[in-house]
Amino acid sequence: MKSLTELVRPNIQRLTPYSCARDEFRGRKASVFLDANENPYNAPLNRYPDPLQEQLKQELAQAKGVPAEYMFLGNGSDEAIDLVYRVFCEPGKDNVVAIAPTYGMYEVCANINDVEYRSVMLDKNFQLDASRLLSATDEHTKVIWLCSPNNPTGNCLQRSEVERVLREFPGIVVIDEAYSDFSHERPFRADLPLYPNLIVLNTMSKAWASAAIRLGMAFASPDIIGLMNKVKYPYNVNLLTQQKASDMLRQKGKLHEWLTTILNERTHLMPAVAELPLALQVYPTDANFFLVRVADADRLYHYLVERGIVVRNRNRVALCQGCLRITVGTPQENCELLAALRQYKA
Repeated sequence: MKSLTELVRPNIQRLTPYSCARDEFRGRKASVFLDANENPYNAPLNRYPDPLQEQLKQELAQAKGVPAEYMFLGNGSDEAIDLVYRVFCEPGKDNVVAIAPTYGMYEVCANINDVEYRSVMLDKNFQLDASRLLSATDEHTKVIWLCSPNNPTGNCLQRSEVERVLREFPGIVVIDEAYSDFSHERPFRADLPLYPNLIVLNTMSKAWASAAIRLGMAFASPDIIGLMNKVKYPYNVNLLTQQKASDMLRQKGKLHEWLTTILNERTHLMPAVAELPLALQVYPTDANFFLVRVADADRLYHYLVERGIVVRNRNRVALCQGCLRITVGTPQENCELLAALRQYKA
């Protein structure tokens, strides 16, 4: 890969980051805090949170098998996505390459940051062709975006093709593993030492059932993490989020129970949907959701909404024409969905 100096925006390389009040005494013990213009009452909410979330990172290191120094925490994965653009991509000059279809925020953040976004279609099985992806890059391509398991298709990308991209692309490769806990595939975050150009995204929103607290993760080399910390806002993860995430990490038994139930429900729900006359095709998945192709996706979507059941209409997404994306719910929710689908008149 190119050196980080070649990849990072020059203004970011020169940037002197904001110095948090809490940074200036790091490593020392203190009991009287008169440095940050805080109100001395209403502890602990009166104090600014740890800007680098050090205790939480130590706990996540145990859960994720990644050293804390390889970890960035943000306000959802979307913050990490935006930071990749702000650290590496020169507005109006650089470009990124991504698969299609995939998670829409990669393109939204590209447009916000005035960075050209190049899409390369997956094949009919929603799989990646590394040759086609690499051929879409040029000397101004800073980042390649991959999502595995992919959203909205649900499938893991073929590992050998992803590894080829990691080996041959000289820039940054981001692999979004938001749904990896639902898959039996080895997560790429376990291979960080092999690929200095790799950033892996993860989240508390999916398997850990904590979308409301907005905690996203990025795993990468300490040098890349240092750049992301340099650019992020000083106190980007609030105290309540850090505390709630810590609480959730102590409930591994509940996580295992949830995962087991969701995967069991997925095993039963998908064949049941496939048997219905309305289902033209149900696609295999490695996530907690699946795609089903139907004759009239718009009509079926509105039919379900009228019955208080909300799925995601992907009819206008590339390669997903005629498809609804269905999240695996509780057993009761899945029964209600099936009952409604069985009553649908095509």
